[in-house]
Amino acid sequence: MAAKLSADLLFQMAKVRRSIYTLNKDLPISTSRIHEIVKDATLHTPSSFNSQTNRAVVLFGGEHEKLWDLTSETLKGIVPAENFKATADKLALFKGAAGTVLFFEDTSATKALQDKFALYADRFPTWAVHSLGMEQLLVWTALELEGLGANLQHYNPLIDDKVAAAWKIPATWRLDAQLVFGGKSGEAGPKEFQDIDERVKVYGA
Repeated sequence: MAAKLSADLLFQMAKVRRSIYTLNKDLPISTSRIHEIVKDATLHTPSSFNSQTNRAVVLFGGEHEKLWDLTSETLKGIVPAENFKATADKLALFKGAAGTVLFFEDTSATKALQDKFALYADRFPTWAVHSLGMEQLLVWTALELEGLGANLQHYNPLIDDKVAAAWKIPATWRLDAQLVFGGKSGEAGPKEFQDIDERVKVYGA
């Protein structure tokens, strides 16, 4: 008989997932295991009407470094030169990690639902984003449980065209986020919480 699970286990896992920015290229697990985690998350993340609009690309090694080089090139054309050092230092942290997961929405799948269910047409893009958020949290937490650190970035849409060209991304895939991961060179700092009773209300109990 399978062991009984509880919500306590889920929240133990949720609590260990933090943003780690000081990462290195020393992975505690194989690249194939990371690939497996991303595939499992993509397969099992819920989506509206079972639309399965989530897509992912995993970059390791030189491909990962190329992502952050092209991001740097893009931002150099936007950020004033006198202010670029702070941006460059941040991007160097990401490049120094072991890999990045790129998360996409397949907008053709979303549009197919909009055409089929016109009554909800304006809601499907939002629901697709909800699904992406669930997958990002799932992958991030899974990598943490395997001993890696990670942080989530959003340099889209600034880098979308260069990403699409570099990795032959289908035109219907919309970039949503970049999860940088690697071995941990440091730990997360303390986290402050707002008063939970001001954030969660209960009625009728």
